[in-house]
Amino acid sequence: MTSDTPGTDIPLAGTRAGFVAVIGAPNAGKSTLVNRLTGSKVSIVTQKVQTTRFPVRGIVMDGQTQMVLVDTPGIFNPRRRLDRAMVASAWEGAEEADAVVHLVDTSAQMAIGEGKGSPADRRSVEDVETIIQALKGRDSKAILALNKIDGLKRESMLKVMTELFNTGVYSDVFLISAATGDGVLDLKAHLSGLMPESPWLYPEDQTADLPLRVLAAEITREKVFLRVHEELPYSAAVETTAFEERDDGSVRIEQTIYVERESQRPIVLGRSGQTLKWIGQKSREELTLLMDRPVHLFLTVKVDPKWQDSRALYAQFGLTFDI
Repeated sequence: MTSDTPGTDIPLAGTRAGFVAVIGAPNAGKSTLVNRLTGSKVSIVTQKVQTTRFPVRGIVMDGQTQMVLVDTPGIFNPRRRLDRAMVASAWEGAEEADAVVHLVDTSAQMAIGEGKGSPADRRSVEDVETIIQALKGRDSKAILALNKIDGLKRESMLKVMTELFNTGVYSDVFLISAATGDGVLDLKAHLSGLMPESPWLYPEDQTADLPLRVLAAEITREKVFLRVHEELPYSAAVETTAFEERDDGSVRIEQTIYVERESQRPIVLGRSGQTLKWIGQKSREELTLLMDRPVHLFLTVKVDPKWQDSRALYAQFGLTFDI
């Protein structure tokens, strides 16, 4: 279950609990890994990179150990205010964690190493190097998780692994596929052993500590990108403007989808409103399953060229505006 408020310490004998930060370049597979480890939908996953805009805490149980996963925004070279806020948020999550997992897109590293990579692969490799340089300034070492290993040649993977490990910023290396689960249980067991002795921080059956109104906005934003990922760049945001618990047990949610230009509004609306209808239907279906009660969802599309400078939206996602 998802709760609007974090749980209090739960005193249990012989328990461990701690925080694990999952960092990496955009589209390295961080959200997919967090969702795999928690066994539930905690972070949105789309074809777009940089879809995670704020740290998401997913709770993972392993016997008597509780791990709170911080799925951070992708770390990259920031340009805009929103970019700077996202990167700062990612490093804050890493600084406060008991363990840090650096997730790397192995296929991108291999492609560039073989001189065959795309511009996206090149950016991914550059972002990995940026992260490595930043990790060199930390007192403790990170755990390297080479992701997306499906179908890759072992010799090439070992070459990438050796080159990255020799940078000196990692204590351990794991070869995994967050999409299929290969190697993820070994990583989970290792992380479990790194957690300090502590009471559990959340109830055993809780999988995330996101406020429901924020999670609802993220789910709708995911549907926006799933439907219009070809036409719409990173120029959309979703804000939950009203969240009302009704007497009949249902929830009434009002949300605004912001786009930057008037030409983008018809893309989200679609012909005769069919695209917006699809987004609303898919979001409502997922929210109904998540909350286990009827959901009445109402969507509005607004044009705001300066939505990325909205303090209210930054506050909704826990990001620092003045950065």
